[in-house]
Amino acid sequence: MPVKIRLQRHGKKAAAFFHIVIADGRAPRDGKFIEKIGTYNPTTNPATILIDNEKALTWLSKGAQPTDTCRAILSYKGILYRNHLQGGVTKGALTQEQADAKFDKWVADKETKVEGKVSKLDNAKKDAYKNRMNAETVAKAAKAEKVAAKNTPPPAVEETAAPEAPAAEATETTPEAEA
Repeated sequence: MPVKIRLQRHGKKAAAFFHIVIADGRAPRDGKFIEKIGTYNPTTNPATILIDNEKALTWLSKGAQPTDTCRAILSYKGILYRNHLQGGVTKGALTQEQADAKFDKWVADKETKVEGKVSKLDNAKKDAYKNRMNAETVAKAAKAEKVAAKNTPPPAVEETAAPEAPAAEATETTPEAEA
């Protein structure tokens, strides 16, 4: 009876959510399983993976074979690496302390990579928001100029009639006034 570590699909259409289970290889995909060891949500960025490391390590040491996707998930979480280090400890190639130190170093490096990706995504989101706001401000200004140009009356056209003679000044001296 070959035992597999595989995904069991749940969730709505186009919103998949998976349980990571230990199941008989002959059982249907969403059918009977032996034990649930975690969950996997690929719709978030980065994907959310919650898994019981000890149970997964125990089943791997018993000979359970992960499917391709589960192998990638187990590798991402470091469970396959830890299983590899445990193999070295059982063969006597290294001590348990050395294996734990190597694994802890690997986990620290992995956490910094994941945090870097999360911060990069947050920065990209903030930059996209700023760009949208700037584009909106420019569009509002352009629209305001267009509306202002439409609402202003055209410049007054002066009539080109014959020029009138200037009115005589009242302070002019007349010959009668001089006498």
